[in-house]
Amino acid sequence: MNITLRHVQIVDPAGPHHGQTADIRIENGTITAIGTGLDAPADEAVAFENACVSPGWFDSSVSFGEPGFEERETIANGLHTAARSGFTAVALQPNSYPVIDNQSQVRFVQTQAHGSSTRLYPIGALTKNSEGAELAELYDMQRAGAVAFGDYGKSLDNANLLKTALQYVQDFDGRVIAFCQDTYLKGKGFVNEGIVATRLGMKGIPALAEELQVARNLFLLEYTGGRLHLPTLSTARSVALVREAKAKGLQVTCSVAVHHLILTDEQLDSFDTRYKVTPPLRTEADRKALVEAVLDGTVDMITSDHNPLDIELKKLEFDLAKSGTIGLESAFGALLNVLPVDVIVSKLVNGRDAFGLPRPTVAVGAQADLTLFTTKGERAFSATDILSKSKNAIFLNQPMKGQVYGVYAQQKLVINGH
Repeated sequence: MNITLRHVQIVDPAGPHHGQTADIRIENGTITAIGTGLDAPADEAVAFENACVSPGWFDSSVSFGEPGFEERETIANGLHTAARSGFTAVALQPNSYPVIDNQSQVRFVQTQAHGSSTRLYPIGALTKNSEGAELAELYDMQRAGAVAFGDYGKSLDNANLLKTALQYVQDFDGRVIAFCQDTYLKGKGFVNEGIVATRLGMKGIPALAEELQVARNLFLLEYTGGRLHLPTLSTARSVALVREAKAKGLQVTCSVAVHHLILTDEQLDSFDTRYKVTPPLRTEADRKALVEAVLDGTVDMITSDHNPLDIELKKLEFDLAKSGTIGLESAFGALLNVLPVDVIVSKLVNGRDAFGLPRPTVAVGAQADLTLFTTKGERAFSATDILSKSKNAIFLNQPMKGQVYGVYAQQKLVINGH
């Protein structure tokens, strides 16, 4: 497929054409020319109003359900949703049924993703069935294509098992993901412990439950060496601990979820279970600290933490409802409310580095792996914006800025409305 993107502003902070407005010629999946007034047949020219183009975005944490929970989401529709949301690659969490804890499951999800414009990179479970008792087949899964190992939304209580994992994966340059939430400090809590929880009579999860595990896991990393990724951190002290660890030279990366950068536990006044997520929404002070950590480079990447759930799992009393929200469709529009576009693009591309994946760029000779969007316009996120099979959107009716037009990747052009 040969196309020319007309008059686009290039947003590629690490690339040679950042800030330029130009035409981009793509032939057979390769960028062959960047300049003004490039010749192209009319049927191969693509133009959008106030269009920007950046390297294709990567989401380091998505759940699709398949296999086992196809009623929540299928891999095919999940990847189509990702493409129309601007993501040309996603890392798939292992929380399916069965759990992705062996090489055959890794190969299955890769097969289901075949032919999509958005690449799927499986995350293998760190422990068998994500039960935290015994390490899974890590080396075999990496050989099959797993890019990292972690138990989604589950903290590993056994510190020795995490130590062993960090030591073991160094033999084959593996990456460990460690979700941070002390099970015992969490107890029966389901929202942030604080003034809002007290006022509403809800059981709280103290920030300490996360911070204690962050500190423990960083101590283990300092002892063992290797690479460690801490996903979806949510408190000011957590990112401060990571900042200190990076200053020591530890190979640690971390992410924050979009909703933790935008929303706070004040949303709980509505008792709407769409706002029930793990980790829970925190305070305004935590939210501001997370934004600052994104800006100063402590936070390596931003994730939607996309997790589709059935209506039967969310339309319940708050304490009984399952945690999780979809987020691919709303990620970019929500982030523009709090961050500059250059920073957003960097944090949606940088995750590839932490996972050892090829990093796209907007340059002549590079494979075309691109996201098309505009920063203009404002609207509210509505039900018609939801592309996922599940509708548990935390940003429903929340203000959005800009718009994603689509992607060009894998020699395919995917445009919203087509």
